[in-house]
Amino acid sequence: MQKYQIAKRLEEDSKHMGNCLTERNWRRPLLLYFSMTMRSDASGTIRTSRVKMKDLSASWVLENPISGEPGKQKGSQVFKLKDSYQASRRSEENVEHFIDDHHWQEDEIQNRRKASWSPVKFKRQMLRQKRWDLRTVDLIRQNKEADKQMEATSAIEDLKNMDPVVNGKYSIWRRDFENPNSDSTLKLMRDQIIMAKAYANIAKSRNQIDLYSSLLRHVGDSLRVIGDANSDSELHPSSLDQAKAMGRALSFAKDRLYDCHIVARKLRAMLQSAEDNVDSLKKRSAFLIQLAAKTVPKPLHCLPLQLAADYYFHGYQSKKDLNIEKLEDPSLYHYAIFSDNVLATSVVVNSTVLHANEPEKHVFHIVTDKLNFAAMRMWFILNAPEKATVQVENIDDFKWLNSSYCSVLRQLESARVKEYYFKNHPSSLSVGSDNLKYRNPKYLSMLNHLRFYLPEVYPKLHKILFLDDDIVVQKDLTPLWDVDLNGMVNGAVETCKGSFHRFDKYLNFSNPKISENFDSNACGWAFGMNIFDLKEWRNRNITQIYHYWQDRNEDRTLWKLGTLPPGLITFYNLTYPLDRKWHVLGLGYDPALNQTEIVNAAVVHYNGNYKPWLDLAVAKYKSYWSKYVRFDNYYLKLCNLSE
Repeated sequence: MQKYQIAKRLEEDSKHMGNCLTERNWRRPLLLYFSMTMRSDASGTIRTSRVKMKDLSASWVLENPISGEPGKQKGSQVFKLKDSYQASRRSEENVEHFIDDHHWQEDEIQNRRKASWSPVKFKRQMLRQKRWDLRTVDLIRQNKEADKQMEATSAIEDLKNMDPVVNGKYSIWRRDFENPNSDSTLKLMRDQIIMAKAYANIAKSRNQIDLYSSLLRHVGDSLRVIGDANSDSELHPSSLDQAKAMGRALSFAKDRLYDCHIVARKLRAMLQSAEDNVDSLKKRSAFLIQLAAKTVPKPLHCLPLQLAADYYFHGYQSKKDLNIEKLEDPSLYHYAIFSDNVLATSVVVNSTVLHANEPEKHVFHIVTDKLNFAAMRMWFILNAPEKATVQVENIDDFKWLNSSYCSVLRQLESARVKEYYFKNHPSSLSVGSDNLKYRNPKYLSMLNHLRFYLPEVYPKLHKILFLDDDIVVQKDLTPLWDVDLNGMVNGAVETCKGSFHRFDKYLNFSNPKISENFDSNACGWAFGMNIFDLKEWRNRNITQIYHYWQDRNEDRTLWKLGTLPPGLITFYNLTYPLDRKWHVLGLGYDPALNQTEIVNAAVVHYNGNYKPWLDLAVAKYKSYWSKYVRFDNYYLKLCNLSE
């Protein structure tokens, strides 16, 4: 009876307390009542103890502490304990169900409470939430930093446990030592020389002359041992002993001189000095390459001399050209080649005729200068291509090409141009390549600029294919005459890929004359293999456009020298892009061209300094040219020209 009264009293207290409970301490009194009971012992002392579900009365009802009404509030859960057995069996399921249901109730109660908050209370709650968020971010950051610290600690431990064989390597940061079969002794000695020079400079600055002399002596010994060796196998047998001796000297120097900041500063100074030397050597190399590219090798100088001597000795100057009627027949395939190089021109003609389906329909118009006219004509008299027609002309015989008509010839009479090109200028190695490159009079040679006068040179022709003398033909070119140029004058292969070789590479767009008339992003194209519609050329008066711009560039402010920039200007919006397979460029400067593209190209072009007839030529490209040279020819043998 006493137990029942106490339980009833607790039940009433719980109803009173339920009105004060919030959603945060909802379950605490309820669980307390499920788990605790009080009783008095024989002496009247009240004691508490746990109560089991089977001890609860089946008539008890769990009320919603918010409303105080059993089973009325939405979302509440009412438990009626029918008997002790059912309560024991379902207790866990009911409590879990009660808690899940109450989560929904918590959200609803929270929303109601927020609606009744004052602005001040709402502001405090927002600030509190912001502090919680900042604290969460800070804890995450601290956790990441701790992870990084653990990783760093682990890495340090791994380094401590590194294989001692690897630790013993000299200059382990060098990629060369990743290969166990690399020439480690040679590299070690070279690195020792660098460190010895650094310590020697420091020793001299500290007036330690003995140490300075010792280090220099070891440097000299190491250099003598290395000599011209490029691998360990080429080193002198005493190289290892010298490396050990240098190592001892460096160890002694380190003990006496080592200071981290001083050594680092000295190595930076040595690095800067080395970079300056590299820049100087690059300039000298560029100058020498330009010089070698423009200098005629002795065999090539010998060839025209021998041909010219025999031309006049055997009286070939009186020999008339055959097939004169073909020279002006517009139904045939006509080529224009302007060159002073006999051997190069012969390759162009030989390779073209060899791949022509109908060689008897091909006519080659070769124009050279007065100096090489006899040699060029002698060569093609003795080595005329089978069935094809070859005409050799002297540019000096074009009497219409004079200074009153031609801008370039008129500029040659200018005192300023003579000063720039022909007066003595410094041309030492220290000046670099530009002095030699841009002051080369070949840029004003009429053989280069004659391409702008094709309608005047060949007044009865309708179409003509212009070829440079540094190209090789690998396929039949006759389909080019059938290409519809869509009203354009020039058919050429475009050279722009991405941002490269566009107009801004060749023209000075800081000059308003250029920027106002041309698009800097317009695509460039290549001279070297161009099909020209001479009828359209005459209709549009293209040569006068060339004269207009050439006259305005006498002071060289619109473009540098050469024929491509004025060509881009003259044929602006008048050039039809040909398929790239017709013309592949770069064999005279780029050793990384796609070999498949070269093989599949109709014409390959050795534009650049590394011409195939020079020792500078890229070795893997030379065979495309040399297979069309007849090295068994009498004159080539006489001048020691060989593969």
